[in-house]
Amino acid sequence: MINKDFILEFAERILLIDSPSGFTNNIINYLIGEAKKRNLQLEQNNKGNLIITINGKSDYTIGLSAHVDTLGAMVRSIKSDGSLAFTTIGGPILPTYDGEYCKVYTRDNKIYTGTFLSNAPAVHVHEKARSLPRDANNMHIRLDEITKSKEDTLKLGIAVGDFIALDPKTTITDNGFIKSRFLDDKISVAILYGLIDYLKTNKITPEYTIKIIISTYEEVGHGASNIPLVDELIAVDMGCIGEDLSCTEYDVSICAKDSSGPYDYDMITKLINLSKEDKLSYAVDIYPFYSSDASAALRGGNNIKAALIGPGVSASHGMERTHWEAVKNTLKLLIAYLTK
Repeated sequence: MINKDFILEFAERILLIDSPSGFTNNIINYLIGEAKKRNLQLEQNNKGNLIITINGKSDYTIGLSAHVDTLGAMVRSIKSDGSLAFTTIGGPILPTYDGEYCKVYTRDNKIYTGTFLSNAPAVHVHEKARSLPRDANNMHIRLDEITKSKEDTLKLGIAVGDFIALDPKTTITDNGFIKSRFLDDKISVAILYGLIDYLKTNKITPEYTIKIIISTYEEVGHGASNIPLVDELIAVDMGCIGEDLSCTEYDVSICAKDSSGPYDYDMITKLINLSKEDKLSYAVDIYPFYSSDASAALRGGNNIKAALIGPGVSASHGMERTHWEAVKNTLKLLIAYLTK
């Protein structure tokens, strides 16, 4: 039995822990704590990736990766009026940042709140309020502090290089929709912890040894570039929805190819056949603008076979949404792959 309540509650908790790429210690420490509660074998590499090992019936090792880092921003400079210029982390759809609440984390552990705004934010004042491009050069962060100059902001302890995290606006509806920024890829992290819960609750020893890799720099391209010794790696990451794609918010998406090239033929075929056998709602797609932890691992020179699956997620890198059915189908496919 898959524990729906556990997975959704776990997802909600981690979605509320800010973790833009490069600022993931808090969420990794939380995940370490959850792993220790379950007496799991774990380690952490130098760049912060968490690795959990579950011994199987065979030494043949399958890696499962999901990334806990998200999009975000950093303080680029402090303006003369005390507001902040920013630089993005990852590849967000910047117009969706306009009007979003955020937090600024200083290096002496202070937290300030603010709002991303256009440099022409008022229709009653600015002629270009509606037309000014929403990009980093034409936007700023308005702090919720009495600051009227660069010096005022500096006195708060805010400095260039401080991390900025967006309010994820996480909402789970009664009819199964999961709405939040950063479902890419925290919903997959919740799926992997749901897999752990399923195996332990049902006292199942998987056919293969499993290494779960929670990576911390995927959004900037090198999350799982160096991984422990595995024979295969399945990146569990969001499935794409949109023009020319067949995936929906209710499917597990199986990616045959993305921007980095095709994934392993045999693995993809097995994933498709298992989906058919178990009557899962699935889609096979090619992602036009995408790269994964599996791509990073291959580029890093790891001698592996690799594949990519995940729940269908609408509006990636913006205001994302998926459904419990996609989460369930993804987990069922992982269970089938590891136990059959």
